Amino acid sequence: MRHTALLFAIFLSLAVASPAQDQPQLVPRVPIAQQQSNVDPSLAYSVPAGTKVPLTLTQGITSKTAKEGDPVYAQTAFPITQNNRIVIPAGAYVQGVVRRVVRPGRVKGRAEMQISFTSMIFPNGYTVLLPATVEGVPGSQNVDTKGSEGTIQGQGSKGKDAATIAKAAGAGAGIGAISGSGKGAGIGAAAGSALGIATVLLTRGPEIQLDPGSSVEMILERELNLEGGMLRQQ
Repeated sequence: MRHTALLFAIFLSLAVASPAQDQPQLVPRVPIAQQQSNVDPSLAYSVPAGTKVPLTLTQGITSKTAKEGDPVYAQTAFPITQNNRIVIPAGAYVQGVVRRVVRPGRVKGRAEMQISFTSMIFPNGYTVLLPATVEGVPGSQNVDTKGSEGTIQGQGSKGKDAATIAKAAGAGAGIGAISGSGKGAGIGAAAGSALGIATVLLTRGPEIQLDPGSSVEMILERELNLEGGMLRQQ
């Protein structure tokens, strides 16, 4: 019994003395609102027109199903500062609306989608109205922006259409050549080209597809005035 009690005491002392690094370390997450802890509540802050604010979409949107008036939801991806103080924190909620949608044509015409951003909700509930549009879609190889109204434009389909026709013509020529005559190959190529053209005429060009997590750059159309007291309010 004494031997057993001695072993238990030794085991208990080793367990108590084990280094802390063997235990998982939980790093406390700083609330988003604390990003603005150095804002002076007695002052007002102005974010000038033309300021670009990076956003991350929180829901997907596509020209195939989007309609005029559909809501758009996003969050700020990087803080915006004024006078060395964070006035727009990362993680603020931004709401927008689809203003216009144009689907791609079957022969020509690219997909287009116009989005306006209408409001921003800070982590503490402070809400301000926005006059903002899309400035760009960073990192996307399939869409671009045009004009000053925040219009997102999809890719053209000319190269894809030409490839479709050429592929169909090649397949037709191959089938015709099996018949054992050059004339058959020519007829097959013509038939394949006709099939390719028909396919192009019945198929729309590429749609605009922005998935959840896509980066969108927002630009303010006018000065945004923020109350320091509301930014600091918890």
